[in-house]
Amino acid sequence: QDRKEPLKNKAPSLKGMVFHAKLGSLGEKVERVQALAKDISTFVPGSDRDQVSSAAGLAKADLVTDMVNEFPELQGVMGRYYARHDGVSDEVAEAIADHYAPQGPNDRCPNAPISVCVALTDKIDTLVGFWAIDEKPTGSRDPYALRRAAIGVIRLIVENELRIPLLDVFEKAAALYGDTGEFFKSEKLLSFFADRLKVHLREKGVRHDLITAVFALSGEDDLVRLLARVEALTTFVTSHDGVNLLTAYKRAANIVAIEEKRDGVTYDGKADRSLLAQDEEKAMAIALDETIVKAVSAVKSEDFEGAMGALSALRKSVDIFFEDVTVNVDN
Repeated sequence: QDRKEPLKNKAPSLKGMVFHAKLGSLGEKVERVQALAKDISTFVPGSDRDQVSSAAGLAKADLVTDMVNEFPELQGVMGRYYARHDGVSDEVAEAIADHYAPQGPNDRCPNAPISVCVALTDKIDTLVGFWAIDEKPTGSRDPYALRRAAIGVIRLIVENELRIPLLDVFEKAAALYGDTGEFFKSEKLLSFFADRLKVHLREKGVRHDLITAVFALSGEDDLVRLLARVEALTTFVTSHDGVNLLTAYKRAANIVAIEEKRDGVTYDGKADRSLLAQDEEKAMAIALDETIVKAVSAVKSEDFEGAMGALSALRKSVDIFFEDVTVNVDN
């Protein structure tokens, strides 16, 4: 019965199926996903915009078939069979089946370019929509499986090493929701991703405070670059020089904080080099200048290990400074 007409002829019926009372019909969701998927395809090597649009347009069509109505767990699977029966390309048919994946931390993650585009877009559209109407998971409640959707996005990006600026993509997704999207705050959704990423990486033995540090420092929304930063930071703070330099940094930061509180001033300007008297503090100033140049250059070229290596070289100067210089000198 289902195969009496092509799958594409069933897609218009999705306009009569509710996605969410505040977010419109499934037909409207499909239109948004089609539009956004073409933008996302520019970040996925090997993807074809026309095929991505075609797959996105057919991805939900099997929801109105008799087969999926009888057996809901076959959604996507039946769409692939029907698309192949209609002569649709294998890449598009596979994307229809794969667009719900991955559905958990251990589920198979798609890697075919068309599949990745549609799977990513479908999940991002859902997350942006529910954030726009303030329907976020609370405690153990997550009726719309939004945590799972976020983990799916993270895995699709990280495992396929995609360089996607998430904040920009979130804004584009929100714009497709029209008036509803005006209430969306991209930073809040990115914060949710940070929490999900902590859980995902903690299971792999990565310290969550390092992920927090990287997110807090730069508002990083490129997950591949973020993980490279985390990896470099992990190597650094567990090294001998890193541990000692971190201790020295805490000592310096505490001294500055105490003086700022006492004087009611924020000491964040450049040091007055004319006031440096001892050789040790002059050497420290020179070492800082050299390190900043090397570290900034390394970060710009995404050589995060090189940046951390530059910081490690400070340790000797810092140790000598605290050993031989009286910081709170009477003069």
